[in-house]
Amino acid sequence: MQHSALLNVMIAAARKAARALKRDFGELEKLQVSLKGPGNFVSAADRRAEETLHAELMKARPGYSFLGEEGGRREGSDKTHTWIVDPLDGTTNFLHGIPQFAISIALERESTVIAGLIYNPANDEMFIAERGKGAFLNDQRIRVAARKRLADAVIACGLPHQGRGDIALSRKETGAMQDHVAGLRRFGAAALDLAWVAAGRLDGYWERDVNSWDVAAGVILVREAGGFATDCDGGDDIFGKGHIVAGNETIQKELVSVLKKAGKN
Repeated sequence: MQHSALLNVMIAAARKAARALKRDFGELEKLQVSLKGPGNFVSAADRRAEETLHAELMKARPGYSFLGEEGGRREGSDKTHTWIVDPLDGTTNFLHGIPQFAISIALERESTVIAGLIYNPANDEMFIAERGKGAFLNDQRIRVAARKRLADAVIACGLPHQGRGDIALSRKETGAMQDHVAGLRRFGAAALDLAWVAAGRLDGYWERDVNSWDVAAGVILVREAGGFATDCDGGDDIFGKGHIVAGNETIQKELVSVLKKAGKN
């Protein structure tokens, strides 16, 4: 498959950062049994991956701004373009040797995401999308699932944990959702949850307390795969409000409805 120059830049950067992550992931089994533990090691892996991505993306597009989970925002001379990067989404999975983690890269132009990439180095799955050109998994076109009833749907969600998020609201929402769906899943990597919605593996997904680098690439993937992504209120302020609901047109609307009712109870 022929890629645009922009996607070629993103793919090359992701593959270069992934080489070190794969090596680091292979070292975790030894670290799990050490006295020091793997926490510091994983933090270093995260930072190294972000610096690799920054160097590669800046080399190709030197004027662009850069927003990364680890290093924050770095302003460039071109104020209209910003790379939005999570070098290791699913850090806790990575830390525990669970192969559900990803590099996420999105490019924003004048507040609109125009390209996205999500790459899982553990199984070499590369999801890509460019505005108006569709979504792809390893160069094969993907589409959101066609199911229309929540009763038939498998839905992914994020769950708050100690010290982060509204646990009481989460219990209301997951409890309400369990009354409507065929199954709930919590995989621990927001970018991959959205990529899997785009690929039709999941029928829908919602999560609160997300950052732009968690979901920017996933949003364009879902939309280019024929799906819908909004905030939990059904609006278009995902980054501002820090929450997201995604699925095909019918499922996404049904999810928003269930969440709204749960929040009122």
